[in-house]
Amino acid sequence: MMRVLKWFQASLSVLTALALSLCLSGAALALPINTSLIAGLPAGNAITDPESLLRLALPTDNQPIRDLQADLEDISNQLRAKRWGRIDKDISKAAKVLNNRKDEILASVSEEQRNEAEQLIEAIRTDLTPLREAVDAEDKEQVSKLRSQVLGLIGDLEASMVARFPFEVPAEYSNLPQLKGRATVVMETDKGEIKLVVDGYSAPVTAGNFVDLVQKGFYDGLKFTRAEDFYVLQAGDPPGPEEGFIDPKTGKYRAIPLEVLVKGDAKPTYGVTLEDLGRSQASPALPFSAYGAIAMARPGDDANGASSQFFFSLFEPELTPPGKNLLDGRYAVFGYVVDGKDVLRELKAGDTIQSAKVIQGAEKLVQPQAA
Repeated sequence: MMRVLKWFQASLSVLTALALSLCLSGAALALPINTSLIAGLPAGNAITDPESLLRLALPTDNQPIRDLQADLEDISNQLRAKRWGRIDKDISKAAKVLNNRKDEILASVSEEQRNEAEQLIEAIRTDLTPLREAVDAEDKEQVSKLRSQVLGLIGDLEASMVARFPFEVPAEYSNLPQLKGRATVVMETDKGEIKLVVDGYSAPVTAGNFVDLVQKGFYDGLKFTRAEDFYVLQAGDPPGPEEGFIDPKTGKYRAIPLEVLVKGDAKPTYGVTLEDLGRSQASPALPFSAYGAIAMARPGDDANGASSQFFFSLFEPELTPPGKNLLDGRYAVFGYVVDGKDVLRELKAGDTIQSAKVIQGAEKLVQPQAA
């Protein structure tokens, strides 16, 4: 069986030690922490909300909409400490962006999408009123709910700014399915339903392979497996001697390259880890910082050997160093669980994927052209 390699065990020991040291303030612990690694980690809190990570990964460079998003994303940080004044300030800043920079926001929207974008802007502005009222009432649950609702509208607005696919996939991968956008997949399991969003903007080959296999019904009836001390949940190993998908058209194992898009890069890197490129501190557009990140497993150390097997990261974000995860850049994340995390926590080795279906975005899948 393909394994998520021993990076997870190494990551776990370092991160657990770090977490213990941080919990015992004032105590000098002689723990085996790689201090040079920790010193190189960026400051601030890692983003652990999968939908936030997906919004940030959208290929748009419109600064006003990013400012608007940042103001509302910050509410979750302030809400934990019940800093109601700071939350009110975030809402005021967001309203100011909507009122003063609307034309700048719309400048990134195509003429065909302009009417829909204007409606989204008005809906966001309207929803800020009950959000502020919930803050005035110090209703934590309602603030969280309304914040998510507004950010969903912002995500829709950002998506309307993506007029075309942002880069060309290398020709050497033209024989593989590619997802030129995003798709939503629902998995029905023994324990319930899981909804995940796969991101072809950041990993078109990896996401395309997964969506293609879902469309083929490849995962229906396959069992989940566990690996590396129960910190991942793995699936996609077909019955029989093969460890991946054998393409019936060619009779060959379909191999998928490691594919990682770094924030700020124009396109992903292929076939090599960021560590091997000397970029171990670079931040992928799709990091492992969210519980339920979905990534490809592969046999041994072959960066180009992935096929059908994938894993959900069950690593709790609270143990992740700020802004970094030690798996980043070594495995290809291609999406996140956005609904059904409680189900994911209940799944064990031997449980079954009863069915997997693409419920949105299937039209973004581009099949290889016939030779």
